[in-house]
Amino acid sequence: MMHGILNVYKEKGYTSHDVVAKLRGITGQKKIGHTGTLDPDAVGVLPVCLGKGTKVCSLLTDENKTYEAVMFLGKVTDTQDISGKVLSERPLDASEDEVRETVLSFQGEYDQIPPMYSAVKVQGKRLYELARKGQEVERKARRVEICSAEILETALPEVRMSVTCSKGTYIRTLCHDIGEKLGCGGCMEELCRTRVGRFHIEDALTLGEIEELAQAGSLAARVVPVDAMFPEYCKAQIRKSWELYAKNGNPLPQEALEERPDETGGGKIRLYDSEGQFIALYKWEETEETYRLEKMFFPEK
Repeated sequence: MMHGILNVYKEKGYTSHDVVAKLRGITGQKKIGHTGTLDPDAVGVLPVCLGKGTKVCSLLTDENKTYEAVMFLGKVTDTQDISGKVLSERPLDASEDEVRETVLSFQGEYDQIPPMYSAVKVQGKRLYELARKGQEVERKARRVEICSAEILETALPEVRMSVTCSKGTYIRTLCHDIGEKLGCGGCMEELCRTRVGRFHIEDALTLGEIEELAQAGSLAARVVPVDAMFPEYCKAQIRKSWELYAKNGNPLPQEALEERPDETGGGKIRLYDSEGQFIALYKWEETEETYRLEKMFFPEK
């Protein structure tokens, strides 16, 4: 069984669930999870966690993400993307400079209302389930952050832009909101996710490429090990006599380690056994003068 994170390029037409199902078939292992849904029409980076890597799914879900999107101004749809039912069309009465200023004005935090066609739950129901029944319910706005926005190309009414944002941000809703601020409405025409945390599109593998690597027996080399996801934690080795304590998640005194870890790690350590196997993440508690378990990754079977 493989343990770690695989940088997958999700192609158009696949749901994130489809990608996981395909990978289960390719790898022959069941314990697989993705790290944030991409719409079927969207493409790009979809980190997929394998085996013990599933323990870091939430970590990757929380990471900032970068997208390249094409916004179409002058049209509003029920899904907030170009494939939806057109609700209104208004002419764009703004210059390129005004459009640019409006896009850039969304940088920083703002309250975004999630779209009806989304997986957000309201009273136990997914919004898209209600939307498919023709129902619309009140949604609470959620604070999101547009870390950066850059216009890449303008051919009005189309605008290609790059956006880096916090988790929970809907790019199609951003397009909709920009259009509303311009007074003409807007929707998303194309979407490509180019980065999730440390995972970039340049290194992503299509399902076809993954299958070829698996058949050649070289896929494991492209899987990022679980411990590599925590570079800010200092590497430390447990003494042989303390291994059982560590593998059971017990608190550890400083003398349980082979040597004192680098102080720059702020007391956070990646703990390994005498054979170099990653055990867990621990953190030094000054008041107790002991290392306490943060997250266990043993055993890796």
